[in-house]
Amino acid sequence: MNIAAQAQDVRAFNRFYTRRIGMLAATLSGSDFSLPEARLLWELAHHAPLSAAALSKSLQLDAGYLSRLLRGLKARGLLSGQDHPSDRRQTLLKLSPAGKRAFAPLDRDSQAETEALLAPLSPPQREALVEAMLRIQAVLEPDMQPPVALRPQLPGDLGWIIERHGAVYAAEYGLDGRFEALVARICADFVDHFKAGREACWIAGRGPQRLGSVMLVQARDEVTGRVRPGIAQLRLLLVEPHARGLGVGKRLVRQCTDFSRAAGYKSIVLWTQSALTAARAIYAAEGYRLVTSEALDSFGQAVVSERWALKL
Repeated sequence: MNIAAQAQDVRAFNRFYTRRIGMLAATLSGSDFSLPEARLLWELAHHAPLSAAALSKSLQLDAGYLSRLLRGLKARGLLSGQDHPSDRRQTLLKLSPAGKRAFAPLDRDSQAETEALLAPLSPPQREALVEAMLRIQAVLEPDMQPPVALRPQLPGDLGWIIERHGAVYAAEYGLDGRFEALVARICADFVDHFKAGREACWIAGRGPQRLGSVMLVQARDEVTGRVRPGIAQLRLLLVEPHARGLGVGKRLVRQCTDFSRAAGYKSIVLWTQSALTAARAIYAAEGYRLVTSEALDSFGQAVVSERWALKL
């Protein structure tokens, strides 16, 4: 899809969403406040004291338009001011007692309306909706997002790992359903053979939004299935396309290294493909070295299979 068609889809979504949340109404939540006035009250209720310049910058409002809005709120006795400690030319604004009383029902009604919007949805639907909204924020304003955190996997994460591997590798490398089936078997083996203190799985994310994953397991002989003493295996490294460039893959790989050292492993091995250039660069930077490579027809594609190893 070209950018013109994508722009049409974005505009269609904007029209839908502004209608759905009532942004076309003259006032917000049946109050006496317009949407811009209500947003100003919210900012001052949560971030005051603020200067007009700071409000203009954070809300991206024209200074003249903002000035008219503030005059209207002041005339209603909803704002109070104080001298700026370092710039006497500016006044810091905050809600007056009357402003706080006016904002409280506005905030309460807006919360109730949003809960009513979510109430008909099932818990998985609500989670999917919120995750999609967080993803939009992360893509459009990456610098405004909270830091990425790593956590152990929770119920539901392994299903996500399987689904995302299947979808991402099909879209980017043309791998067929057999690859997704392999990921499912790896996840099942992780559960069946899990040994605390020797194996782990981590999810990288922001709040409920998953951005990536990796596993560290005991390496096993591919024929007998027996554990290879002292050797760990890194598996299922994945970074969501929209999260690339944030250092997520590097952190996940380093987590495996740190865990393996603490667990007493002597080395880590992994399997990858030559086409996964970003992952290969992360492995090389961590100290992994290419051990063997072999051309194969695998998962519906001609690939070069590679085995890498890191001595600890």
